[in-house]
Parts: sequence; C-alpha cells; structure tokens
Amino acid sequence: MQRIQLTPRPDWVSQAESHGFYFHTLEGEPYWDETAAYQFSLREIEDDIEAPTEALHALCLDLVAEVVTSERLMTQLAIPEEAWDLIAESWKYSEPSLYGRMDFCYDGTGPAKFYEYNADTPTSLYETGFFQWLWLEQQSAEGKLPSGADQYNRLHEALIERLTMIGRAGQSFHLACCRDHPEDAGTIQYLADCAEQAGLKPSTLCMDELGLNEAGRFVDMQDKPVDQLFKLYPWEWIWQEAFAGALAHGGTQFIEPPWKLILSNKGILPLLWERHTGHPNLLPAWFEGDAAGGALPERWVRKPLFSREGANIAIETLQGVESQVEGPYGNGPTILQGWCPPPTFAGHYCLIGSWVVGNEAVAMGIREDSSVITKDTSRFVPHFIHE
Repeated sequence: MQRIQLTPRPDWVSQAESHGFYFHTLEGEPYWDETAAYQFSLREIEDDIEAPTEALHALCLDLVAEVVTSERLMTQLAIPEEAWDLIAESWKYSEPSLYGRMDFCYDGTGPAKFYEYNADTPTSLYETGFFQWLWLEQQSAEGKLPSGADQYNRLHEALIERLTMIGRAGQSFHLACCRDHPEDAGTIQYLADCAEQAGLKPSTLCMDELGLNEAGRFVDMQDKPVDQLFKLYPWEWIWQEAFAGALAHGGTQFIEPPWKLILSNKGILPLLWERHTGHPNLLPAWFEGDAAGGALPERWVRKPLFSREGANIAIETLQGVESQVEGPYGNGPTILQGWCPPPTFAGHYCLIGSWVVGNEAVAMGIREDSSVITKDTSRFVPHFIHE
C-alpha cells in the first residue's frame, strides 16, 4: 500500500458534472481528489480488506439475531421500545438489505481495524462505484497508471444484481432523501439508475414528500402507493416522525430494513468486543462506565450511538477532550473505543471504506483528511491494484 502522486485529468470537473457528480467540490474545497491515488497489492485487498469485511459482517448478523430477542440489549442500544416489535419482525422475515459500508484503519502492514459499520445510510456510493472506475479506465488508457492496473470495485454490478433480486416486479420502487442535500440526492439518483438497469421503475422524492392516504398507506406526491422505499434517512430519525405509528401497517417495505437500526448503532462495537475479545480486526470498546473495569486507557474515542459523517466524535484523555467535531448528536448516549488513529501518507490521514452488498464484500473507497476524524467534507481519493 502506497500513496502515488498523479496528474489529474484536465477535464475531470466537466466530466463529473456531465455525469451528475455535482458535489465534487464542497465548501469551496475539492471533495473528489485525483492528485493522488493509493496503490495496493492483490494480497492486501483479498486478505486484509475483503476477507475481514465478510467475516465481520457475519459476526454482525449473529449479533442482530441475539439483540432482537433481548429487551436488555435493545435498551442498552437506546432503541425506542415502540420500534422493538417491528425490528424483530423485519429480522424474523428476513427483510432484505441492500448495502452497507464498513470503515477500517489500515496501512498495509497489519490487520485492518474496524472503526464502525455505516449500515443504514452510507454515502460515497456513486464516487466509489462509478466515478473512480471511470478514472481507472481513462487513466489506464492514457498510460498514467501501470500496465494491467485493476481496482477492487464491482460495486456497480453488485448493486444491480442485488436490486434485481430484492425488487418486486410490477410494484413501485421509490427512493427518498433529505431535501437540499446534494450528496444524498446524488446517491439516490445513482441508485435509481442502478434500479432502472435492474428492470425496476424507480421514482425519487424527498422525505418530506412521503405521505399517508386515508387508508393509512404510504403514498408519494401523486398519491401513488409506495410499495418499496429506499430511504437515505436514518431509522432513528424515522422513529421521531409523526408517521412513525404507521410504519407497521403502511404497506411499505423499507430498504434498509428496520433491523439495520441495530447494525448502524455504534453500540455494536462494545457488544462485538465483549463477545470476541482479542479479535484481530476489532478495537477495544466499552459502554460508558464499563471501560476496562473502570480503568480507561490513556486515550480513547467517544462516539454517539447514533451519528453520521464523524459528527460529535471526540478524542479524549484523562486530562480532557483533545479534539472533537461539532454536530447534532451531542445529547445522546455514547460509547468509548480504543485509540487507533488512521495512518498518514504524505501528511494525509487515510480511512478505508469497504462496501458490502447483500452479504458480499465488493468494493473499496478511500477518504482523506488533514485531521484524524473523517468528516462529510473529507476528500475521496481513488485507488488501483498493481503487483
């Protein structure tokens, strides 16, 4: 694994916008960054990223099966009691998942360390599945990459295959996200394109356009039934909505399913560590007050049970807070995770995002930042494989 300096394609901005990648720049700074790329060996990908991703995903599913039968664990994860039955039912009937992203610390020299599972509303999907593959093809054709360079990336094909499997022929397939959020809008548009290639007839809308008709069915703005809904909107927010009481009987199958509220919860980190202490890919993690029997390590990371894009994550020591990211999740319960900073390459902190579609590890995306906490503005840097 190494970071290689490269010359960007002269027309990458116009290409991005022609393909609908309008969030290539955020807050005046580049989000997509092809001034460099990360090179990996095939062994690093297969043994250190792909295999641990699938192994940890299996452990996570085992944990879901345990949590859905335990009021104690549901309570410990701060999952609202009114959600318990729907979550248990969605697991019992194997309601299908589409995708998720596991975040890892990895520098090419040891076991990848699992930071967290973005299992409900992960983004950076489009730039992983489409735009970095386009970059690989074009830079290879121009001779800018080593001959035979490849990429760990069958995300696009896997999404289409999975949507073909879980989509309901003859029924509607809607996709929704928050209003005025370009990255989320780009993600659901990309998934809508994949759904169309899977033979579905997708429709997109904003979450505030989702309604209920007189019969209690979820409908869109044209009063058409919402049979399946991919929602880029966290389950913990949905349970606070006025329509939450209609979830069980509103006639809609949600993707991601309700049981994903367990996997997207940072509380799975101490639960996994408790059940698999010493696992080479896991970091020590504890619920508040449980850390090492009361003896905290020298430095740790505090994470809210529910948060997105690094919000409200803090790095702490016995002397106090070293650094933190502001956000809207500061009032909820938190967990503590052992300190394991992302590696630095040429002064850039690097985080691996490993994509799971269904139960299969299929692709990787890399984010960089000048700080140790990866945020929604952290740069996306492409990668390639070459021996």
